Amino acid sequence: MGSTILATLRDQFSDLADTQQFTRFIVRLILAVLLGAAIGFQRERHRRAAGLRMHMLIALGVALVVIAAEQSGATPADLSRVLQGVLAGIGFLGAGAILKQGEPEHIKGLTTAASVWATAAIASAAGLGRASTAIVATIIALLILSLLVPFEQRMRSKPRDGEPPA
Repeated sequence: MGSTILATLRDQFSDLADTQQFTRFIVRLILAVLLGAAIGFQRERHRRAAGLRMHMLIALGVALVVIAAEQSGATPADLSRVLQGVLAGIGFLGAGAILKQGEPEHIKGLTTAASVWATAAIASAAGLGRASTAIVATIIALLILSLLVPFEQRMRSKPRDGEPPA
């Protein structure tokens, strides 16, 4: 009976059978979490609702789902369906961050929702072993989130066509 239990346990933990596979798994998960942390830190610094922990957990979860699907022998078509489901689900999560207030132009949370979705896409790339793609996408996302704020503020302060200056 003891040998049956040991054999069952060995089978249960055979998904990371060798050092190379284990290293690949750890590197992909850690990369996804670190990239999610970079975006989350930027959002946290600007005191947004979805901050460091949320972005890290989203990145971890998405990368894990992608890695697990790939390790279980998913075909490219199966993996495509997994990604579709994950990204659609993240879209619903992001929708919860969007709040419409009073005026038609006054909507809060769109950028937060977009950063959550971008984090999921970046984590998908990391989970698939596309480290360079994930890193470059993170850098672009951080540039968008950081450098475009002053430009956006200037655009909002200008009167629209037909409106008198404030």
